[in-house]
Amino acid sequence: MALLVSIAWLTTTCLANDAFKWGTATASYQVEGAADRDGRLPSIWDVFCEESNKVYNNESGAVADDDYDRFLEDIQLMVDLNLTNYRLSLAWPRILPDGKTVNPAGIAHYQKVLNALLQNGIEPFVTLYHWDLPQSVYEATNGGWINESIVPYYVKYVETVFTYFSGSVKKWLTFNEPWTFCIEGYDGGQHAPGRCTSHDGQSCPEGDSSTEPYLCTHNVLLSHAAAVKVFRENGYDANGAEIGITLNVDWGEPASDSTADYNASQRKLIWSLAWFADPIFFGDYPQIMKDYVGDRLPTFTAQQSADLKGSHDFFGLNHYTSAWIQSVGEYNGSYPDWNTDQRTSVSAVNQYNGTLIGVPADSSWLYVVPWGIRKMLHWIADRYHSPPIYVTENGVDVPGENEMPLAEALNDTFRVDFYREYIGNVTQAMSEGVDVRGYFAWSLMDNFEWADGYSRRFGIHYVDYENNITRYNKASAYWLANYTQLNPDGDYLRHLELVDQGIIG
Repeated sequence: MALLVSIAWLTTTCLANDAFKWGTATASYQVEGAADRDGRLPSIWDVFCEESNKVYNNESGAVADDDYDRFLEDIQLMVDLNLTNYRLSLAWPRILPDGKTVNPAGIAHYQKVLNALLQNGIEPFVTLYHWDLPQSVYEATNGGWINESIVPYYVKYVETVFTYFSGSVKKWLTFNEPWTFCIEGYDGGQHAPGRCTSHDGQSCPEGDSSTEPYLCTHNVLLSHAAAVKVFRENGYDANGAEIGITLNVDWGEPASDSTADYNASQRKLIWSLAWFADPIFFGDYPQIMKDYVGDRLPTFTAQQSADLKGSHDFFGLNHYTSAWIQSVGEYNGSYPDWNTDQRTSVSAVNQYNGTLIGVPADSSWLYVVPWGIRKMLHWIADRYHSPPIYVTENGVDVPGENEMPLAEALNDTFRVDFYREYIGNVTQAMSEGVDVRGYFAWSLMDNFEWADGYSRRFGIHYVDYENNITRYNKASAYWLANYTQLNPDGDYLRHLELVDQGIIG
């Protein structure tokens, strides 16, 4: 039955597949729950939440939004709001819990999820890895992504996923935000697996911030190239199926008109984005990173470079905010790492005149800077020769929302304003020639926000964790559904017309 549904979907949607994709997004560990059921074994995040004392209120994704049991209810939320695309991730610990053996219950669960999406006219956009590495693989490789021995484990995982689900999915992402799990997992230690150099002797039990972020990225890139090779050489790209990677980056605005600050802003973008994208598009790391990082930056063999170059069908972009960037000159300290190697200062406050980059959101790192996404899209188009781009995450947490009474939280005009302005800048970039083909709001619903636990809310649906994990539509959910119906192609002139008429105000 699953195969019949998938074939029917591929047949009936082949013409509509070129339409602009409007959707919402989630990640497995953030919404699924059922962490110890049906054969799933712990991920590094289960262990991190239990042992690190670095997660808000020692919370975890053990229950999360209970999407594992309520996925039909959550799909109905999308249907009710006329949403037609959904970005979700699959849980590696549910599919290959020990890194080697296929778990039939995990396969059956995702078959049910994908079939339900397709039966309801919702196109799945699937992320293969959204941070929940099986703890067994982390231990077997002695550190996870810092060791090249992880590559065959990842290949085994993606081969399994493609074997079972390729008929149901036409858009794949190999990784979500490798910057985040390589920097915050292996440099700062704020995220799983919580590794860093402990200058205070307490921050992390183990790690080396000067080398491990670069090793992590290197092995992620080798894994990405290997996955794309499996995808293409085994015909999983049939019927127009495509594969890419999602990279996150904040726009860096020079803090002054000086050449030094401009160059610093470019270094910030290179260390945040080109570090990953240059190898995928051009086959090697940026030269300036080689110059500044030296022998701490790994090197590719000729074959690895060849496998990486062109290992993309599109560019996935997660973008939330922007910052002022200032040059700090040459670094001469004793603790080199990703932060100090780039020789920049990053701040929400302009160091020269005190100007805030934008309106503060709830998270301390997030400021509302709508024009930043337009500049970021142009930078990607210019550097990488106008690839197709999907904005795979964009969203905001409303200041104080977690403490608000329910009725007040549901009236999230702050988030509505964010979407109107950011989407307006996306459509403007499109009108200026940037090839944007889709936009996914983060997130479908409030969920487990990693080290912030449940203290931050990014959803367009409110989740009441105190009362049966009940979902409620926020104003932003209605707004997004209305907007996508009124402007299905993401046309900038249509956007301005809707704003002028007050229809989306």
